[in-house]
Amino acid sequence: MYFPYLRGKQFELIALREICDIMAANDSKVSPIIEPVKDSPTLKKTLIELSRENINYNVIINPGVGDLVKSSGNILNLLKKDLAGYTNYQAAIIIDGSKDVKYYANLVNNQDFQQLSCSGITLIHIAGREDITNILKYIQHYSELPIINNVVHLGKTNRRYYRNFESTTLVTLDDFFCCQQKNADYLSIDDSEFSEEHLFYKQDGFKGFSDFLTIGDIYSDGGFLPYAIAIHLSYITRQNKIRVKHFVSDSNMDTTDIGGKFEEALNKLIYWCNTSTLDTRAISEFKELHNNGHFPGLGSIKKLSVMNHIELVLSLI
Repeated sequence: MYFPYLRGKQFELIALREICDIMAANDSKVSPIIEPVKDSPTLKKTLIELSRENINYNVIINPGVGDLVKSSGNILNLLKKDLAGYTNYQAAIIIDGSKDVKYYANLVNNQDFQQLSCSGITLIHIAGREDITNILKYIQHYSELPIINNVVHLGKTNRRYYRNFESTTLVTLDDFFCCQQKNADYLSIDDSEFSEEHLFYKQDGFKGFSDFLTIGDIYSDGGFLPYAIAIHLSYITRQNKIRVKHFVSDSNMDTTDIGGKFEEALNKLIYWCNTSTLDTRAISEFKELHNNGHFPGLGSIKKLSVMNHIELVLSLI
């Protein structure tokens, strides 16, 4: 099962909505993880639409980045009111290295949490905890909900940490994206490795796998016009490994003519796609943008990259 990890930024959420039908057709294969970063109508609309399609998902109630870092109450209130009666989702909790056991006990031992209609709890372990047994004990003491998923960030925990959890709950998480400081830096990369998790997660003893798609784990609010435009496109090799192509503009000396930069990057993408068998909804939309000579905005580029990645992974498992 695939657990795409998305920060709840506008175009990442829109990406989920625009492939709701694809995820619904593969509902036994996918369970998105959403870390809310803004209290926005887009977040509410996305959760409602996922619920309408009966797609299982996970909503983090204690986000580690964004505007809602100390606003668990706001998230719980949204889930309680707008998802009342919907059971096919998990309340997700980030387990990091900075909070004490009491923090996690208090998170579930409150009225808003206990009034959620979700089916269970997802724990996302982004740090190894020597006191994890106590944390589990308190969560299970104060909540009747079962722990359904233990998502373990393998890059931030030791190799034996996952043995603390039932094998039927284990999900791997890692950041496979080759993130660069500037978009122009991808000019020298062109193509990068991503992962083989879809090939081996079952035989490694995990129920599923998770990644940060073609965005990466590093969180940024953005807001600045880029010097270069980069389009990141996941694809599959003949060996069934996932790799990422990076299509980058050439006129990168300043921030003028963003639409022209997009056209340069898009031309490279279309040329490659014409020699490839990759066929996803996002590819079709890129081709339509190319035919129409239309620049959709920076957010839409990320949206299409996310859509392509999720659809590709679902086709492989």
